[in-house]
Amino acid sequence: MAEKKEEMSPTEIKVAQQIEYYFGDHNLPRDKFLKEQLQLDDGWVTLETMLKFNRLKALTTEASVIVEALQKSKTGILELSEDKSKVRRSPTKPLPEVNDDSKDALKHKSVYMKGFPLGTSLDEIQEWLSEKGPIENIQMRRTLQRVFKGSVFVCFDKEEAVKQFLERSDIKSFKDNELVVLSREDYHGKKAEERKQFKAESKAKAKQDKEQQQNNAEEKEMGLLMNEQTGCLLKFSGELEDVSREDFHELFSVHGKIKWINFTRGAKEGTLLFHGNAKEAFDKAKEANGGDLKIKQNSVDWQVLEGEEEKDELKNIIDAQQESYNRSKNRVSRGRGGGRGRGGRRGRGGRDQGRDYGRAHYKGKKMKFESDDEDDKPAAPKRELKEDDGPPAKVAKTENGS
Repeated sequence: MAEKKEEMSPTEIKVAQQIEYYFGDHNLPRDKFLKEQLQLDDGWVTLETMLKFNRLKALTTEASVIVEALQKSKTGILELSEDKSKVRRSPTKPLPEVNDDSKDALKHKSVYMKGFPLGTSLDEIQEWLSEKGPIENIQMRRTLQRVFKGSVFVCFDKEEAVKQFLERSDIKSFKDNELVVLSREDYHGKKAEERKQFKAESKAKAKQDKEQQQNNAEEKEMGLLMNEQTGCLLKFSGELEDVSREDFHELFSVHGKIKWINFTRGAKEGTLLFHGNAKEAFDKAKEANGGDLKIKQNSVDWQVLEGEEEKDELKNIIDAQQESYNRSKNRVSRGRGGGRGRGGRRGRGGRDQGRDYGRAHYKGKKMKFESDDEDDKPAAPKRELKEDDGPPAKVAKTENGS
């Protein structure tokens, strides 16, 4: 296009910038309508068609103004047909290939700015930035509902212009509104860190919610136990050094069904929790043993608990079971790492797993605590579900200007 030396009027500058934006590197690749028009006539688009574009139509309704503006423009991006009725992108300035290198170059030529009032127009931002550097494109970031988010991406003609722009002191506020200004590279790094933190917090919250649900279920179950199970506790005491939990199961096997045994080997006392009435089971066992109920020939004092003493002991059983459950859970968590634990024991996959003392086990419907002379295997850790990374971020279509 032949250049003219006449100075461009403010309107002509805006008209040239706007129509060059339509055919520019940032807009043309994603402008479906304009790309369709280019296919009709070897890249030519009539000025009559161009004047239907809203932003250009707001600047002028005269084709002659477009012709005059493009003839004075020095960018060389566009050319006019011989009869001045059509315009196209110059074949000598083809669109750059879109690849990883071009995307990376674009990122290094751009800055992110946030803090503009939501009612700010593109023209206002253009005017404010007009004397602050050689700008190729301004992308107003919008929600899916096409509402301006108060932030923009500003693309400069080269990377050096970005460095100079970030050093300016007059870009920190817009109409008394403080702005956040970052290189686009720093912005993406910050967002990646925020997403990572959000994912970690979401995972922690999900774990906390799951544990809370488990605790609520356990509390509900234990609450029902304390409210409904009465007359089911039988306390015992005596010389019990060689007695194990299995001995109590054997002693009462045909007289009553034991649900829990709160007893540590070597202790001198403990408590049996029956599924049914403790006194009835005790009386049957006592009668079957000639009126003197011993265990392994050891004399034992037996007492059916009632009232507040019964409630307190039930609470102790609940607390002991919860503490054992928490220890087992922590031990399993450490084992998943596969490394060596305390005392040289291997974690998950290791040979020397060791015994989980005090851990609650179920045998059929019967729950009891494992003693130190019993060789039950530790319960397998529950398989953890992998969390999804979440849906990909939605990219809203944005309005652009030069």
